[in-house]
Amino acid sequence: MLLASWIWGTAVILCCVSWFLLGRRRRRQGEPPLENGFLPYLGCALKFGANPLEFLKEKQKKHGHIFTCHVAGKYIHFLTDPFSYPALLRQGKHLDWKKFHFATSAKAFGHGSIDPAEGNTTENFHQTFIRTLQGNALDALIEAMMENLQYVMLQSRAPKLQSNTWVTEGLYTFCCQVMFESGFLTLFGKEFNSNNDKNLSSKQETERAHILNALENFKEFDKIFPALVAGLPIHLFKSAHSAREKLGEALLHKNLLKRDNLSELVTLRMFLNDTLSTFDDMEKAKTHVAVLWASQANTIPATFWTLFHLLKSPEAMRAATKEVQSVLENAEESVSLDGKHISLNRKQLDNMPILDSIIKEAMRLSSASMTFRVANEDFTLHLENDSYNIRKDDIVALYPQLLHFDPEIYADPLTFKYNRFLNEKGEEKTDFYRNGRKLKHYYMPFGTGIAKCPGRLFAVHEIKQFLALILSYFEIELVDSNVKCPSLDQSRAGLGILQPSNDVDFRYRLKCL
Repeated sequence: MLLASWIWGTAVILCCVSWFLLGRRRRRQGEPPLENGFLPYLGCALKFGANPLEFLKEKQKKHGHIFTCHVAGKYIHFLTDPFSYPALLRQGKHLDWKKFHFATSAKAFGHGSIDPAEGNTTENFHQTFIRTLQGNALDALIEAMMENLQYVMLQSRAPKLQSNTWVTEGLYTFCCQVMFESGFLTLFGKEFNSNNDKNLSSKQETERAHILNALENFKEFDKIFPALVAGLPIHLFKSAHSAREKLGEALLHKNLLKRDNLSELVTLRMFLNDTLSTFDDMEKAKTHVAVLWASQANTIPATFWTLFHLLKSPEAMRAATKEVQSVLENAEESVSLDGKHISLNRKQLDNMPILDSIIKEAMRLSSASMTFRVANEDFTLHLENDSYNIRKDDIVALYPQLLHFDPEIYADPLTFKYNRFLNEKGEEKTDFYRNGRKLKHYYMPFGTGIAKCPGRLFAVHEIKQFLALILSYFEIELVDSNVKCPSLDQSRAGLGILQPSNDVDFRYRLKCL
């Protein structure tokens, strides 16, 4: 037994030594500085995953504004100079933004490849999202979300809202339930017809139970999403796999056809799935699971961080409340509890620069997205002052949190300043500088270039709607006014807005209107 252990141990050591001597990548002339790491295959993955921001700062200090890291079998060139970002984005001929995203979606959600080159579908997904989440389509989404938020806040939660009684909940839990339920109804419609149904109340309760069950499945699946992106098979996570399948079953076309008021996004996606793809029924449903995840996974934590910072800053709260009241007065909208809902359109919501600044600042502090491009071929990347050779299938990445936390761009970058994105006139501020030079790219929670999140406008508007309604209908406060800001959960770094490491208790009650 001892001899066998010694043999296996020796074999492992020899394999590691062989990899170190023969399998490690060697830096070629003209390539960026290289960090292989010491672990076979994983390379720098563990150090990067523990704290991406600090890891990249350390490598930036060591190597300069571009360097290569071996991470989980991939070679990633991190570009850290914001003045070089435009040069990277002009490399459309050599760098593919779709390849990584298509592969990740298929791997995480379990549908076939959505890359038209693979032959499963000819749908241009990015164009579908732009068509149904921007322009005139956005107006319809905003109108539906405004109605659904008020239904969820005031009607579906009515049993909790006894007159003049404080309700205590976790702030993240509250944001999660309200935004998920409202967003689900907005995109995927309702099971009931509110115009002519005699058993409306009962069906609404049943509908809410189904959506809250979907929320639990969503959270179970979302917990292991970083592992799926990293390449681990979902079958290793039995409960998450089951949760994903249940979400898929709920979003089968035969079930969606039973719902009223489907959004244009879902209606068009159903049509294109049926006419342009060879997907089976469950694969089609899983493309809708991807839409559901994309609509919720970053919006929910962004809503939490925005409301948390608002509650921690009396100055921000006063300014936001005043702005909301002013917009409502100008729109001749009165706040009441008699069943008549507030209605604010896109133009009115766009006239809220203070709320816009608060949302931007909260997202600046919590965003850890990553922009990826995959090299189609060997090529030379020409930056502002120098050039580097990039190999085929390597990844070039931007990590905007480096930008968001740069003290040369944002003074006191770890501090929430509600008016950071307002100029002296109280309008949107767009002039940010580094080393005395004006930056084109200074705020990037939604990515940049052609791959910029097509749903970003809807995401910001629905958070703005949420805040406007909360400030109009409720008195809100933290249970502990001195509570510390939760730390960011680094396990989701690279995926967007980071979740809080713990929830925070707050309380709310209806205003006496």
